[in-house]
Amino acid sequence: MTGTIYLKVSEKTEAAKKDGRRVPVSGMLKFLGVSRSGYLAWLRHVPSGTEKHRETVKKKIQDIYDDSKQNYGAPKFTVELRKTGEVISERTVGTYMHQMGIRAQWSRPWTITTKDSDFSTELQNILDEQFNPDRPNAVWCSDIWTIDGFVYLTSIMDLFPKKNIAWTLSKTLEVSCVIDTINKAKARRKIEQPLIIHSVCGSQYVAKEYKNATKNMQRSYSKKAFPWDNACIESFHSIIKREWLNRFKIRDYKQAYLLIFEYLEAFYNTKRIHSHCDYMSPDEIKQVYEKAHTDVELLAG
Repeated sequence: MTGTIYLKVSEKTEAAKKDGRRVPVSGMLKFLGVSRSGYLAWLRHVPSGTEKHRETVKKKIQDIYDDSKQNYGAPKFTVELRKTGEVISERTVGTYMHQMGIRAQWSRPWTITTKDSDFSTELQNILDEQFNPDRPNAVWCSDIWTIDGFVYLTSIMDLFPKKNIAWTLSKTLEVSCVIDTINKAKARRKIEQPLIIHSVCGSQYVAKEYKNATKNMQRSYSKKAFPWDNACIESFHSIIKREWLNRFKIRDYKQAYLLIFEYLEAFYNTKRIHSHCDYMSPDEIKQVYEKAHTDVELLAG
C-alpha cells in the first residue's frame, strides 16, 4: 500500500515538473498522512554514526553484488565484507539484502527419476566421487551441455581449483568437439604426474578418437543417469545457467559464445569465490598452491 502511495506522489511530482508548477509540501504531507512536525523533524535529523556505517556497508554490498554479476548471496557477501575489515554476521547481511531488495540467483535443483544398471565393465568409475584432489592436474572432469537446444558447451574442469581449463562451443555433437577441448587443455597444462579424466559414458567419450587423445590418462566414467558420479561438472553447468544464462534470450551461436566467454574468462575462473575453495577464486587458490610449493622448494634448496 505504501509503495502505491509513493508511486502516485512520484507521478504527481513529475507531472508538476513538466508543467513548470511547484509541488505544494502541505498537499503532499496530507496525501501521505504525515504531520508537518514529523516532516520538519525528518529534515532536521542528523544520521548517527551507526546509521552512517550501515549505509557504508550497504554500499559495499551493492558494489560486491554488481561485481559478482548480481550472483552472490549472504554467505559470500559476509566473507567479502570481512576481507575489508568489517565485523558482521551473515544474518545481518541477509537483513541488509532484504532491505535493499537484492538476492542471489536461484533455480530449482534437478532431480533424477530414472536409473540405469547396465554399465559396461570396460567403463569403470575410477574416480568414485573423490572430488577433492590434493594437487592440480590430478583429476579432470568433462561433459557436454546443451544450451537452449541448439549449441553445445564441451568443458574440462580441473578439480583441484575447480577451474574450467578448456571449453568449446559447437553447433553439433561431433566427437571432434570433445577432442578439440582435450587438446586445448593439454596445451595449457603441463602433465607430469598421473591424471584421471572423468566423463559421462556418451558416444563421444567412448569413441576411438577420444581414447587416442587420452591415451596417457586414466579414463573414468559416470554411470548413465547418475549425475552424482560427475557432480562437479553438473554443478558447474547449473551455476552457469542459474547465475548468467537464465537472464538472456539467446538468439544465435555468436551471442551464446560471447556470453559464455564473458562469464567463464572474465568472472568464473578469475573472480568468482567458491565455498569449497575457502572462498577464493580458482585462479587465486592455484596461485596459493604454487607459491606454497615454491617456498617449500626454496627451503629444501
